[in-house]
Amino acid sequence: MYKIPVIPGDGIGPEIINEGRKVIEAVAEVEGFDVEWIPYDIGADRYLKSGQLISEDELKELGQYKAIYLGSLGDPRVEPGILELGILLKLRFYFDQYVNLRPIKLLEGVWTPIKDKGPEEIDFVVVRENTEDFYIGIGDRFKGRNSKVQLELLRELYQVRFDLDIETSSEEIAYQIGVISKEGAERVIDYAFSLAARKGMERVTGVDKANVLSQMYGLWRDVFLDVAARYPSIETEFNFVDATTMWFVKNPEWYRVVVAPNLFGDIITDLGAMIQGGLGLAPGGNINPDGTSMFEPIHGSAPKYAGKNVVNPIATIWAGAMLIEQLGEVRAAERIITGIKDVLKEGKVRTYDLGGNSKTSEVGDEIVRKILGGVN
Repeated sequence: MYKIPVIPGDGIGPEIINEGRKVIEAVAEVEGFDVEWIPYDIGADRYLKSGQLISEDELKELGQYKAIYLGSLGDPRVEPGILELGILLKLRFYFDQYVNLRPIKLLEGVWTPIKDKGPEEIDFVVVRENTEDFYIGIGDRFKGRNSKVQLELLRELYQVRFDLDIETSSEEIAYQIGVISKEGAERVIDYAFSLAARKGMERVTGVDKANVLSQMYGLWRDVFLDVAARYPSIETEFNFVDATTMWFVKNPEWYRVVVAPNLFGDIITDLGAMIQGGLGLAPGGNINPDGTSMFEPIHGSAPKYAGKNVVNPIATIWAGAMLIEQLGEVRAAERIITGIKDVLKEGKVRTYDLGGNSKTSEVGDEIVRKILGGVN
């Protein structure tokens, strides 16, 4: 019996989570395990009614479980950033989910905007550091005289170089500080190398911008080299992040495992989602290998489509496969992925984003049929 907390969230979240649950229940029947869903009413509706985002008691409860299933967060009635920072990032930081795992895999029957590339060429994994870099929230904005005072403080405290004269400086300034620790870099880079070793992937690419942000990403490179020495059979290389975006498009077949700091990982994984066919096919995992992890589609809540039963649930179903693999049910996860592949290859049941007119629930039902029909 696996007890799995589920947060449907906002917009299309309840619909896509329903399909993910349906598929996991089907594969559980085939593989002989049981699932009990633990529902949590966390999201925009509750926030608008009570002002509550996520409580300390809820965080403690969620910490009793190994994996959380999340639909989507975001609502136009709520100012941008409130739900994302107050719930999503709160969960990631509270549970120290320092790995954001993103498979970039084009499946047969899915169109990619990259000419002359197919499933054989687009099949790699991005490991994104998930708790440091420019996402730690150190920064501020200042107006008027305060902006001049802060410029002087930044010069003194952080040895920041400005061309502006203090007396004639801008009426308003903003600054953001990124932090990379040796320990934080080491654990996520080691995860990337161990993943490559476990999956038989021959190359790990480290992404950074050490030629410009030399202090932060110089440390990142040093740690990468230290960790790489523990894995002598795995080939290594460095890519600047701007070059990475070019090579993802030109030669995606080169990549096997890519490991990147938080900000750059955020950017390149969205590019990866597009070359694998779109956001509706892109799952993600926020992972603490020794604690509580969380799995979700990478797309948003798409409120204009909520309740219409038209959105693509495959990213959520795929995230569900990642979730049960994290629980140790590797064969069950493989069955779900095979079911997704079979449905897409056949091409009869597909949602509007893939050129079809099938309903959200019809996609889930068809994947269930493939799973149950493929039992041997």
